[in-house]
Amino acid sequence: MNIGDLLAPERVHCQTDVSSKKRALEMLGEMLSNHLPKLTQGEIFDSLLARERLGSTGLGHGVAIPHGRLAGASEACAALLKLEKGVDYDAPDSEPVDILFALVVPADCTDEHLQILALLARMFSDPETLARLRSTSGPSDLLTLVREWDTEAPG
Repeated sequence: MNIGDLLAPERVHCQTDVSSKKRALEMLGEMLSNHLPKLTQGEIFDSLLARERLGSTGLGHGVAIPHGRLAGASEACAALLKLEKGVDYDAPDSEPVDILFALVVPADCTDEHLQILALLARMFSDPETLARLRSTSGPSDLLTLVREWDTEAPG
């Protein structure tokens, strides 16, 4: 699986005016709802927020992977948001988060959900990948980098 296949150009944004974790999750919900017609922005936001209440999806090193399973989702779908300035996210290393990769999967896709999260964790644990993502100047560059990342490379 290529993580880039979960994204589309309209769901990759570089944003400068997000001031909080809540606002970042709202934006991600809006981005995802445009691709998931059976779900509203509010339903997606509520799912992402509910998952955050169980424990922060911040990985550390400025990255978070908010995610949720929703009955109205017909397929796995993702959105990528790169912030100009990181926001407080309750990450384990207490660093502000500036890269958020949101994932929504159908309610019954437990195995696929876990496989995608594992791939994302591996991708975002690579310091070189993070540096390249942070150095990009626009959404198309971000999408290109994610699509080029080889998810089949040995761990």
